[in-house]
Amino acid sequence: MGLSIAIISIAKLLLLLCAVATLLLRKGLSRDGVALAQTFTLPAVLAVLLAFVLSLFWTVAPLQEAAGSLAKYGKLLLILAMMALIRDRREALYALAAFAVTQLLVVISSWMLFADMPVAWASSRTTVSHYTVFSGYLDQGIMSAVFAALCWHLRGLVPGRFGPRIAAAAAVLSLANVFFVMVGRSGQLVGVALLSLAIMWQLPGRYRMIVAALPFLLVTVLFFSSPMMRDRLTQLKTEVQGYSAKHDASTSSGIRLAFWRRAAQVIAQRPLAGAGVGSWSSEYDRLERLDNPRHEDINRGSNPHQEYLLWGVQLGIPGLLLIAGFMLSVLRDTLKMETPYARAAQSALLALAVACLFNSTLYDGLIGDFFCVLIGLLLALGLSKPDSLPPTQHTT
Repeated sequence: MGLSIAIISIAKLLLLLCAVATLLLRKGLSRDGVALAQTFTLPAVLAVLLAFVLSLFWTVAPLQEAAGSLAKYGKLLLILAMMALIRDRREALYALAAFAVTQLLVVISSWMLFADMPVAWASSRTTVSHYTVFSGYLDQGIMSAVFAALCWHLRGLVPGRFGPRIAAAAAVLSLANVFFVMVGRSGQLVGVALLSLAIMWQLPGRYRMIVAALPFLLVTVLFFSSPMMRDRLTQLKTEVQGYSAKHDASTSSGIRLAFWRRAAQVIAQRPLAGAGVGSWSSEYDRLERLDNPRHEDINRGSNPHQEYLLWGVQLGIPGLLLIAGFMLSVLRDTLKMETPYARAAQSALLALAVACLFNSTLYDGLIGDFFCVLIGLLLALGLSKPDSLPPTQHTT
């Protein structure tokens, strides 16, 4: 295990211990921060984790594999930890500033790599080929698209006369990186979704119905203006046609389609309770062996590259309802916030929902931690009581 993974794991453990200690030592769940007990997110997260724990009683996966998968979903506690530990809006803004600085570093570093400039801190295996800094192109593209949305919606929080303009420039720089430098199609689709949402919010109410056409219009524009996106979309069409004609599962899209087909079969066979936490690999191998007795087992702890189907495999139809309920609970909490904070949080939630269509986003390590920390941070920011800070500047 790499040293960086060990450090991150230890940091997450310390964060969890701090959250538990805070809740035990503090008289209430909140002072000037989030009234955690009054949120919809708290029971939603606890219900999800309870369902996965209970599924240990019927899972078909080996105990070690099931426990490992359960631990991965334990990252949802980071959402509650952020809301419990952040005491007021000022602390939330400090945390958000630290978050923004690190994300801006990634975006600028990626542009430096694209310009063939040396970046000593870049440690990704695809640094040279895909201009990634610390992670893969899939994760970095999604994170940069989300960062662009945060810069835009919260630009009024940036201090100084030119603060909002600097934030808007950072948003443009990040989106341009996603569309013209990164090759990750998931990040590009998330970028299109968030850009469409931002445009809709800027339109007068009577014109907002055209938002349904915005994603298609943006994709068309980007198809002709971005060689990177045009190549990736053309490749997507070729891969899907290859799988449809020859069941070619050797490509990125082909693997996903093959996995999704098997996942749907598992859900159809076990619709009421699923096959239990961590069961995807076992169930996939079982179904593959029925068609091909020489099938070699896939890696333990793998996933079908689709979060919704993964929950359906493990928990059946109730799992699909649980993940939908979790996202709706977060959405309900964002409706209590002031406009800029609500839009930022809803953008992050939409990005998660879109990313989950093509990846097991919450199950995966890096990108899952990113979303859990970010959603917890934005909930803490928006639900905390306003303090003596200057009012948020609303810019158009």
